[in-house]
Amino acid sequence: MPKIDLYRNVHMGQRARLFTLSTELGAADISQSSAATEQADGCLAMTRELREHADHEDTFIHQLLRERAPEAADALDAEHIRLDAAFTTLDEQARSLPGTPVDSLPEAQHALYLALNEVISAYLAHLHLEETVAMPALWQYASDAELGAVFAAFRASRTPEEGLEDLRRMLPAVPPATRAAIVRNIVEAVPGQADSTLAALCSTLRPDQRNRLYEDLGVPEVWAASTA
Repeated sequence: MPKIDLYRNVHMGQRARLFTLSTELGAADISQSSAATEQADGCLAMTRELREHADHEDTFIHQLLRERAPEAADALDAEHIRLDAAFTTLDEQARSLPGTPVDSLPEAQHALYLALNEVISAYLAHLHLEETVAMPALWQYASDAELGAVFAAFRASRTPEEGLEDLRRMLPAVPPATRAAIVRNIVEAVPGQADSTLAALCSTLRPDQRNRLYEDLGVPEVWAASTA
């Protein structure tokens, strides 16, 4: 049975969306009406999400890590301080972008792009530390039951809407077998609501990903058509 990994899938989703955000900001036609506001809002939404994610980890994971592997926990605390400074810089530049004079917009856009990529650079290092230091320490010093309890406590803290959004963010970034296993568990947990649940979960998948999911789940053709 696979080990319980508290970081892997959610981190894959974060990486995918950070890379997409960077690409879209770099290529955006900032001269178009509302484009500056849209790009700024995208950056601000991402820093809000990453701060919220850090709070969740601190609440549900890192307390156990501090008890069992305090040196690893100290390293993560230092990372969070560095990340918060990068988030603050990005937020400040994002908020100023929509009010930038037209002739200064290209340089302001690029400055925001650089600030975003500074966040990405720092955040990737942080994810690597969690995945290669913190998670192995938890595997070594905590039982499967304790790790399962951490995951269950986090899920219980989320509203149905928040839980659905968590899955929509993550599912496009994970491999097909992992995606099918996650969705199968969710669908089987809500008897009589399988079609609507599947449709909600598939809303962020590309058509090829959705078709592969239907295939892996053995979804009847008429059911798949109703959720497309």
